[in-house]
Amino acid sequence: MDPYTFGGRYRLEEEIAIGGCGTVFQGVHTQAGKEVAIKLEPAIAKSSPLKQESKIYKTLMGGPGVPWLNWSGKQGDYNVMVIDLLGPSLEDLFRMCNRHFSLKTILMLADQLITRIEYIHSRDFVHRDIKPANFVVPKLSADTAGPDVVVNVIDFGLAKKFRDPRTGAHIPYHQDDHHGVGTCLFAAIPTHLGVEASRRDDLESLAYMLIYFLRGTLPWRKIKGSSVSDTWDLIRDKKLETESVLTVGLPAEFDVFYRYVRALEFEDLPDYEGLRALFRGLAERQGIVYDGQFDWCVPRR
Repeated sequence: MDPYTFGGRYRLEEEIAIGGCGTVFQGVHTQAGKEVAIKLEPAIAKSSPLKQESKIYKTLMGGPGVPWLNWSGKQGDYNVMVIDLLGPSLEDLFRMCNRHFSLKTILMLADQLITRIEYIHSRDFVHRDIKPANFVVPKLSADTAGPDVVVNVIDFGLAKKFRDPRTGAHIPYHQDDHHGVGTCLFAAIPTHLGVEASRRDDLESLAYMLIYFLRGTLPWRKIKGSSVSDTWDLIRDKKLETESVLTVGLPAEFDVFYRYVRALEFEDLPDYEGLRALFRGLAERQGIVYDGQFDWCVPRR
């Protein structure tokens, strides 16, 4: 068998990304011609983040906006996961739109992203790395605009159960001295403080994402310390310092959203529907219709 064919039918093509737990390649189903994404991780360590991620995809797939897991397993020197190939991430699209999204695009995204996070939480997981690079749209083409466009969530390499599978009880509150997991730019403040992640933290990360899209940046975006740990600490300090002014000048709903998620307690169940309704109210007042015509769908003049 061709060493670059996995699962008997998925052929490896070009490298497209290097993630926290493995390298991602574009691939193709050798019979059907369908394009896929193939994630490879050297099968050397006892614990395999990729095997764990595959298990989470199996649990979540079939839900709205979760890519389909086509195949996973160990082959040769690699653990392998094959999922549907999607198009650019929101980070890619934001750059493509000159780091500016319209309020309409941001509100349509907020609606879908709250729903994605709610679904992940409904299956007892927290994502723990909510950021623009981990949301992707279908491959861009003439038919990728319209009300049926689904923004997909990817990269469950850091996702974790927040309930005990046996008892259904919420994990206990725990705090240590280490900075948290994920991406420091969008990490929740409790994560910076070493607190175990829970549902509120995914939503706080989403709040930073929406503010980032509205402003084109975040006050701590360019902060770099002398080490990773130092960077996390400096960004934590900046987040705490700018809390009161972060949403100044933005529509009031974004301030309400940010303050709401910051006030949630460790075990609280967020009011996802109330948050969607908050932004839908803003859309209605602005005469914005959720028609799936995102900024990147509009032909540039």
